[in-house]
Amino acid sequence: MAAAALAGCAGGGPGPDPAPPAAGRPAEPAAPARLAVEVIAAHPFDESSFTQGLELTGDGELLVGTGLVGRSRIYRVADPLGEPREIASRDLDPGLFGEGITRSGERIWQLTWRDGVAIERDAATLAELGRHRLDREGWGICDLGDGRLALSDGTDRLAFRDAADFRPLGGVPVRAAGAPVDQLNELECVTGPDGPRVWANRWRTGELVAVDPRDGRVTAVADASALRSMLPADAVEPDVLNGIAKVPGTDRWLLAGKRWPVLFEVRFTPAD
Repeated sequence: MAAAALAGCAGGGPGPDPAPPAAGRPAEPAAPARLAVEVIAAHPFDESSFTQGLELTGDGELLVGTGLVGRSRIYRVADPLGEPREIASRDLDPGLFGEGITRSGERIWQLTWRDGVAIERDAATLAELGRHRLDREGWGICDLGDGRLALSDGTDRLAFRDAADFRPLGGVPVRAAGAPVDQLNELECVTGPDGPRVWANRWRTGELVAVDPRDGRVTAVADASALRSMLPADAVEPDVLNGIAKVPGTDRWLLAGKRWPVLFEVRFTPAD
């Protein structure tokens, strides 16, 4: 994360230039930056939600997608960091298992797990507008802001779809220092000074990874595994971390979990 200082030679001058890679041998991929998770606040959250997707909208409302057969839904929360109150909700068909969600303009896209269906919704009303074929498992989804959606399916690959009609647009393998990174789950797309990033939580690991969608390279890894131990002692059957939402215009993020009664407000800091 910080550049390593060059060791000086005995006379105090700079050391020798590092040797270039051997001819015909590519340089080793850079390791991702390591980040810690600093908890700023904990906000009340619906403990019955088997959270699969989380996203803050531009008007400050929170969209939540939940899973489990017969209990999956999408709902909207006003004032999520103050006095949260649910203001709209739509149930999925009883046989569907809901997964990730994202807002893209006037649409919301909601994935299903193994049902082969992506649901297109009206962003204002949450009403279903149509269904599109999903040829793999659906885990996470986010809007890249360039006309494409990024999707995960639990493997080490991000797939891209057209944000208007859901056409497949290829994808990239995800690698950290050259090694595959799998179990990619809920996604959040952000764009910063270094370009676009797709943040993903890795199922059952407590890790969050930042992926450059241009080449699939993991540029940062954050360890959020301690959050589960910070849940109230009376939490009923809390499951794994799942749910990432960037707070627009700030350095803060919201992190949730399946059946967690708390929504954590955090920031990422350099790890020691």
